[in-house]
Amino acid sequence: MPALAITAHTATTALGRGLAAQVEALRHRRGGLRPNDFGPDPLPAWIGRVDGLEDEALPSELADWDCRNNRLAWMALQQDGLMDAVARVRERHGAERVAVVIGTSTSSIGASEEAYSRLEPGADGDPRFPADLARPIVHTPHSLGDFVQAATGLRGPCVTVATACSSSAKVFAQAARLVQAGLVDAALVGGVDTLCGSVLFGFNSLGLVSAQPCRPFDRDRDGLSLGEAGGFALLERATDGDGGLQLCGYGESSDAHHMSAPHPEGLGATLAMRDALARAGIAPADVGYLNLHGTSTPANDAVEGAAVAALFPATLHASSTKGWTGHTLGAAGIVESVFALIALEHGLLPGILHSETPDPACGPQIRFDNADADIRYAMNNSFGFGGNNASLVFGRA
Repeated sequence: MPALAITAHTATTALGRGLAAQVEALRHRRGGLRPNDFGPDPLPAWIGRVDGLEDEALPSELADWDCRNNRLAWMALQQDGLMDAVARVRERHGAERVAVVIGTSTSSIGASEEAYSRLEPGADGDPRFPADLARPIVHTPHSLGDFVQAATGLRGPCVTVATACSSSAKVFAQAARLVQAGLVDAALVGGVDTLCGSVLFGFNSLGLVSAQPCRPFDRDRDGLSLGEAGGFALLERATDGDGGLQLCGYGESSDAHHMSAPHPEGLGATLAMRDALARAGIAPADVGYLNLHGTSTPANDAVEGAAVAALFPATLHASSTKGWTGHTLGAAGIVESVFALIALEHGLLPGILHSETPDPACGPQIRFDNADADIRYAMNNSFGFGGNNASLVFGRA
């Protein structure tokens, strides 16, 4: 596929706001997980919580979208000069020629949870939402995409992608198709997901949450740590002679195997990774760093590790960064794509935090320690519930 230039990117996670905070934490192996302090009756778990969200106010003209998820979106939009870059691309191509493609898993459902917990009797005696939460736009899955479009002034196609944990990886593929079809000249992609009761208690009911910080690919791993995050990237057509970061390829697949478990032989994961490499026109040995989905659940890590071992040489540096940020669900794709871009820009290849004993079933590519290397290509895997898989290849021109 023709590569797309990445002209801006940013992430805000439990590690801090913006790229510098992510780089500093990764380099010094400072994690962002802490004992769960979210909600009135916290589960015994560890979470990756973004500080300051409760105090982050939206501009008055955007007040109708006010909720915790859109506050995090606003916070992330303010980092690393992203809004200035959006203004430039809007001026260069026209607002109608720039798409907004955003991923999330639960969007602003936390506001809906609060509205239902505070139902009050209406004039007809039927229960209704309290006045401060009777805003339909925060109770729809498209709240995030609608908010980002309003906040940026972009007026091209606006899509919210909700394919569980692959959501904000699939946005890159959708944006590439929109550009290649000639429908737009550029796209703002990204993802935002915040902690809420549905997420914490829902994953706990599936038996997937660990009571301690997650340990991806550790022999004794017993579950994931949930987190929240937001991030964005600007994609435009690359022209001859352009330098800098690029989206070189994407691959998508569907296991159609199980609601919450991967195909036992990693069929969907393998198809997505092979497809991404083929679109990029590179061989597995060309990839210098692979950010794994690496949830820290026993089944997911074993399946992904085996699929990677079968496809890549043992020299590949592959790791999961969920020990730093927690599993940020619909935002995992963009956050971990930004980590892959950091590997390309800074030569910083993160290892795995909290894990101590390698699982011999997961292959020699899994690295617990950080490394430094000048690499040309980096890859990111995002695999979601229902077998929604996406792999992305990024490169330096």
